[in-house]
Amino acid sequence: MTRIAIVGVAGRMGRTLVNAIEQDAGAQLAGGIVEPGSSLAGADIGELAGVGKRGVVAVDSLAAIVDDFDVLIDFTAPKVTLANLAFCAEHGKRIVIGTTGMNDDELAELDSYRDRVAMVFAPNMSVGVNLTLKLLETAAKALGDEGYDIEVIESHHRHKVDAPSGTAIKMGEVVAESLGRTLKEHGVFERVGQCGPRTDKEIGFATVRAGDIVGEHTVMFATEGERIEITHKASSRMTFAKGAVRAARWVSDKNNDCYDMQDVLSLN
Repeated sequence: MTRIAIVGVAGRMGRTLVNAIEQDAGAQLAGGIVEPGSSLAGADIGELAGVGKRGVVAVDSLAAIVDDFDVLIDFTAPKVTLANLAFCAEHGKRIVIGTTGMNDDELAELDSYRDRVAMVFAPNMSVGVNLTLKLLETAAKALGDEGYDIEVIESHHRHKVDAPSGTAIKMGEVVAESLGRTLKEHGVFERVGQCGPRTDKEIGFATVRAGDIVGEHTVMFATEGERIEITHKASSRMTFAKGAVRAARWVSDKNNDCYDMQDVLSLN
């Protein structure tokens, strides 16, 4: 049984994770973290998530539950996640990270822990999204250098703070790598005004933020006479939560390194 603690347990994703743990026979809810000074500290986590009292209360620091959990799940913000990663490295804990929006320096800092902690780091924990990444790799190799224009279109709810989404970036990276390109050189993230015609090798990104869209991603391969679209649509955060719990169980006995969901699903 993998004992799991959740950072941001009172938030939308945190509550969904509690429900996902409840549905997983191999996982046990071991703790939940709220913001320091939060009035929710001391509240029963099960009641916060709507699954009924579970006898596990929310706390406002990891130190308070350091002996209670095996794996931490973190879908918060870059600075918070990096602090929690350092804590896990210091105390011999494992961590699953779904946080997006990290800059290059933050990603480098995260990677520096790979020999000190076993972690799963992925912009999207959905099984379907990670299968989609494999489909994109195949499509890019077959189509990308044969006159097909490539565009990534993503849509999320109005509260999402980073753009493009981490999943969209990952999709673009998979396509670019399959074609021997890089997003730094060939990614186009803005088209405004007289930007000129499209170049042959660019990979374009478009972002939508509206309403309560959970997450939709389409990669388009378009040429004269046809268009191929590979799309994933999420209708519930539960798909991400179940993937994260699966990742937590998987990483619970792994050696120190930085893994992704392709490793968890044996797709690599």
